Amino acid sequence: MRIKITIGKLAVEAELNDTLTARKVAKALPIFASFDTWGDEIYFTIPVTAALDDSAKEVVELGDLGYWPTGKAFCIFFGQTPMSKPGKIIPASAVNIIGKVTGDPALFKKVLKEREVRLEPVS
Repeated sequence: MRIKITIGKLAVEAELNDTLTARKVAKALPIFASFDTWGDEIYFTIPVTAALDDSAKEVVELGDLGYWPTGKAFCIFFGQTPMSKPGKIIPASAVNIIGKVTGDPALFKKVLKEREVRLEPVS
């Protein structure tokens, strides 16, 4: 399923994968939330509950979308986090990989002063 992530004037499309957690996120759309940042990661609480699954990773790729069970949070990875090592993007703890940004993930660096994010399906 394709979704649109909007923060301020930035709108980026992403593709959700076909995992149970991603399907739960899709059912919860649209989602409007305030977000926080942790290095080059945007994260925010969403109304979804899921445990770690087979997609869970402790090292993610640039542009990955994750679900962090510990904080019931949707995560957008667009660069290094405070725990990252050179060449590796490391979340605070394991996240379920629920999708990937289809545009340029580096664009999120331009909207870090914004405070609200909107997730919605692309028809």
